Amino acid sequence: MRHCHIQKGNIEKVQVSDKLLKPLTEVKYLNADNVSRYRCIMRIFYENNEKLNYWLYQEDVYEEMKKDSYWSEYTIEQCQQDLASLVEWKNLNTMQDTKKVASIEEFKNKKYRYQISEYSVQIERLVLRLENLLVEGASLEPTLLERIRRNVEKFSKMVEEEQADVNAWWNDLNSDFVRLNQNYQDYIRDLNSVRAEEMMHTKEFMVFKDRLIEYLRSFIKGLQRNVGVIEEYLRLLDEKTKKQVFEKVTAYQFAIPRIDIELSKKQIEENVIGRFESIYNWFVATDGHENEAAKLFDATNEIIRRITRYAAELSEKNSLGANRKEEYKKVAELFMKCEDVDEAHKMSAMVFGIERPVHISGDYDRVTDSMNQGVYEEEPICIELKPRIRAYRMKTKRSSIVESTEKKLEIRKKMLQQQKEEMNRIRLLEKDGVIDFSELPVIEPRIREILLKWISDAMESVDFSSRTDDGRTYQLEKTSGGETCTVHCEDGNFTMPKMRLIFGEKPI
Repeated sequence: MRHCHIQKGNIEKVQVSDKLLKPLTEVKYLNADNVSRYRCIMRIFYENNEKLNYWLYQEDVYEEMKKDSYWSEYTIEQCQQDLASLVEWKNLNTMQDTKKVASIEEFKNKKYRYQISEYSVQIERLVLRLENLLVEGASLEPTLLERIRRNVEKFSKMVEEEQADVNAWWNDLNSDFVRLNQNYQDYIRDLNSVRAEEMMHTKEFMVFKDRLIEYLRSFIKGLQRNVGVIEEYLRLLDEKTKKQVFEKVTAYQFAIPRIDIELSKKQIEENVIGRFESIYNWFVATDGHENEAAKLFDATNEIIRRITRYAAELSEKNSLGANRKEEYKKVAELFMKCEDVDEAHKMSAMVFGIERPVHISGDYDRVTDSMNQGVYEEEPICIELKPRIRAYRMKTKRSSIVESTEKKLEIRKKMLQQQKEEMNRIRLLEKDGVIDFSELPVIEPRIREILLKWISDAMESVDFSSRTDDGRTYQLEKTSGGETCTVHCEDGNFTMPKMRLIFGEKPI
């Protein structure tokens, strides 16, 4: 830390710190070459950030740029280069998305999601104020999910409330959602950082890994308990209710007097709808795209698996290393006591040949077929051993891609036929649309797996209901008296609580 003293007049002492002296690379995009492209891209990220849509793909940015005729000649390669420059200047944060990788080529290309950095958000807010435009002002907490669930469940009731109460409710919902997003992103990013990766390979990691795993599992339980309820409620919201609530929030916010800012009702309404769509897309999967809650669930589970794997490897490495060291010392002492090579051969047969024999077979030519010739009299052979490390990869020969469309269609046809046959066999077990496990005949192992999966899917839902693969809805009914029943299968019997699956026709 350095200090600069200025004694002229009434000027006070200036404290010079490292933060004050370091250059701000984050503002390079405001005056660099191709500044027009950089500023447009950063404005796209900022506007999406204000609507709580934090992560964008390269294709999303490119499509937004192409919407304006000014960028009619803009190419995807230019977009990729611009994003790389903004990442280098720390304007954007990146996260590799490997969830939907369908080929090795796609994995090598490293599909990234991009997020505007905190510095850049503040810079864009300053730029917007200069342009006289609208400016608005790490841990995993299951309680945030519970509060969001309670607020979402109040959505229909807000139609009858006053505008001030609706706006307060809306601010609470969005505030909790913003905190949930920021907290989980910061926490997951820290656990996936290089520093965390290095720490997981140290002995100190063993001290608190159980506490960390328990913390993550507690959050996953809260995620499973609340996300399903929120998703179901958001799906059932009708357009009329949403429109009435949005109008009340928009009217209240439009009536708030603001200094030096001119707001239109359309701008506020678009912001409110955008925030709701972000919440909706976070909890509800749409158009075949996975929702953010599922990604968070998968990311947290992957971290737990990685922590467990590293802990097991570290424990095994420590224990095996200690045991092997003592074993090697003892074996070396035994060999040192041998008087000659013949006695050492006998000792080798005792130590390595009887207790754990290792036979290596190979395609080689013997000099003689005599059965009396010893192992040490044979000519040695060379066997290539492959390294047992993760970084090792065998060289592969490039080959052309074989067209397998017909084969895939045939496999798909067989799978659909098999699924249809299984559903028909299960329907034979129904009595008036009910499958009672206490009255089942002897069933096949595959049918048992399907029925147990249905039970598992239903128990993950709050109202014990779910949907089969062919679209039928069902309700799980359990007895409260702790009664049990025995299910007879072709490969054995097992005892389970008395349950019934009641099928319906209406979708959940």
